[in-house]
Amino acid sequence: MNTLIVKDEFLSKLRRYFNLNLYEVKIWTALLSRGVSTAGELSDIANVPRSRSYDVLESLEKKGFVVMKLGKPIKYIAVPPSEVVERVKKNMRKDADAAVDRLENLKTTDVLKELTSLHNQGVELIEPSELSGSLRGRHNLYNHLEMTIRGAEESVEIMSTEQGIIRKAETLASLFEELSNRGVKIRLAAPIVDPEHKALKEISKYAEIRHTDKKARFVLVDGKEMMFMVNDDTEVHPTYDIGIWVNTPFFASALKEMFDLAWNEMKPIIKN
Repeated sequence: MNTLIVKDEFLSKLRRYFNLNLYEVKIWTALLSRGVSTAGELSDIANVPRSRSYDVLESLEKKGFVVMKLGKPIKYIAVPPSEVVERVKKNMRKDADAAVDRLENLKTTDVLKELTSLHNQGVELIEPSELSGSLRGRHNLYNHLEMTIRGAEESVEIMSTEQGIIRKAETLASLFEELSNRGVKIRLAAPIVDPEHKALKEISKYAEIRHTDKKARFVLVDGKEMMFMVNDDTEVHPTYDIGIWVNTPFFASALKEMFDLAWNEMKPIIKN
């Protein structure tokens, strides 16, 4: 029986898309090429050790890729690829929901309390000047930005490019609403070209937005904590965007005072 020749690149793609190991993708593609086959035949076609073929087929059966046909010898039937995709999607959603539930339930356990206690003890030993760090990549920047402003008690000031403000309006809208409902004052500043943009109009329910001709990218929280980005986001790929986070009331409060002075000279684009 001839060995099935499938390019390594194609097998690698299948492994990534369907989260399978090498033997699984070899046996699966071999079965797809046959429709119905025995474990021994598939072992020969896929060039997989016979001692492993039964375990691999059992795994594929549990994942919904194959169906075992009753009778002797035992044969396996390939599930149509389109149906496999739907089954994999369903299983991924189920696994993701289960993982999220586990993390959500962690909030009510002593594990999180102990972790928080360890973190608080560690923070108490750190000098304020050491509470700083650099962040690379816009995805990481936004994750840390969300965490930072979520703890705001009084104010959040953000200055960015127009696209930067729009991105924040689109991705952090629910958080801005939550902060606004808690009484946190939110002010956004940017060189606004399109004041009628849908995202800006929507976010204006929770934040005051003003136009400025100046270009800068920073975030201030309660005049104590800040993040600033070192590049113009229109000139750098999101992957290489870099930000600096600093927890220093001395520096942040001084920058807030300068922002307050500049704010008075900025033009409101949308009135709440």
